[in-house]
Amino acid sequence: MPYKDKHPSADQAETAGSRYTAYTLKNFRDLPQVQRLTEEQIAAIEVVGQVFPFKTNNYVVNKLIDWKKVPHDPIFILNFPQKGMLKPHHYKKIADLMDKKADAKTIAKEAMRIRWELNPHPAGQQQNVPVCNGVRLKGSQHKYRETILFFPSQGQTCHAYCTFCFRWPQFVGMNEIKFASHEVDLLVEYIRQHPEITDLLFTGGDPLIMSAKVLAKYIRPVLEADLGHLRTIRIGTKALAYWPYRFVTDDDATELLTLFSDITAAGKHMAIMAHFNHPVELAPDMVHEAIRKIQKTGAQIRTQSPVLGHINDRPEIWARMLQRQVELGCIPYYMFIARNTGAHHYFGVPLERAWQIFRKAYRSVSGLARTIRGPSMSAWPGKIQVLGVSEIMGEKIFVLRMLQARNPSWVNRPFFARYDKDAAWITDLKPASGEPQFFFEATQPKNADNATLI
Repeated sequence: MPYKDKHPSADQAETAGSRYTAYTLKNFRDLPQVQRLTEEQIAAIEVVGQVFPFKTNNYVVNKLIDWKKVPHDPIFILNFPQKGMLKPHHYKKIADLMDKKADAKTIAKEAMRIRWELNPHPAGQQQNVPVCNGVRLKGSQHKYRETILFFPSQGQTCHAYCTFCFRWPQFVGMNEIKFASHEVDLLVEYIRQHPEITDLLFTGGDPLIMSAKVLAKYIRPVLEADLGHLRTIRIGTKALAYWPYRFVTDDDATELLTLFSDITAAGKHMAIMAHFNHPVELAPDMVHEAIRKIQKTGAQIRTQSPVLGHINDRPEIWARMLQRQVELGCIPYYMFIARNTGAHHYFGVPLERAWQIFRKAYRSVSGLARTIRGPSMSAWPGKIQVLGVSEIMGEKIFVLRMLQARNPSWVNRPFFARYDKDAAWITDLKPASGEPQFFFEATQPKNADNATLI
């Protein structure tokens, strides 16, 4: 049924005629605000941008970044490549080539060599690809029993790229390990053959970069297949933070919201898995308007983010963000640990510190905001939550548990690891009490979670 909204947009006058404009390495120098940067800062963007994807847009630049606080502004760091994102020897290699006016092919070759050293597909993602009738679904992942991920081909980009993104290989030409698919018929058949699947997550990239018409070509066949065991359709997106006009003034905003309404009308739970990394992203009136319009369709908005060095690694930031999300009717869902890929050395936070940030933020908010779970590592065996630091028989330990797992029997299973103040990922930890290995390691492929951050 067509989506109808009797209320006028809060920002109608401001956004009438607003059009999306992307800024990349090719044109970011055209931004007037960039003139505030030093040549050294601009050069760093251009060097690091050879290795990691870089794209921002006019909304982020004009509405979210406080240019008076640059280079320390969190949204600037979240969008513009930073020198520290590359290890010094990697940075020097690219910078030297650029100083010597090396041709684009030579620079691209060296950039690709560096990428392969940065653990481009952590947590054994390539092992999650399912098979349907003898055909590998290269644009899908089925890691957890109840949930299948689908990467629509036209959704493998975003309105802007987060500098920390663990899916950065999707955007830099690493096609041999890219997840993307047009095969919605195979997806439907696979779900039909697997009655344990209750949740379908459209992810990317960002599925909401697609037009409503293209997105509908993936979603409507799922609805028409009448898969009774499929109860939830999720869409992972950063659009609410990076381009809220998508739901308000874009040419097909009404068509998109109608699609959401049709999902709920079909008896499916519709969940927007929204990525908000900082309270600043929740401040504009346009975001509030977009949230209200989504909620009117019957969809729920759940929020998630990693805890990130240089961006949100303080408990007061998280408390403010969580409380504001609840005030706007969103449901806090996950605090993640930044995955051990890409610029993890720059954005990663030690496990104990992440737990302390979570704990202090958690106790600072009301019960409605305490739906959030974390801090959680999306590692090879599953989602591993850091419950805290304790002591058993004189041994200082991390207390951990599996929130979700490849093996369903592992779910909610607690376990212990030796305390390590510098540990930032599960592979930095050793089992406590002299155990030779963690219980899940017996079936874990070698190096499934190891990063080569050299």
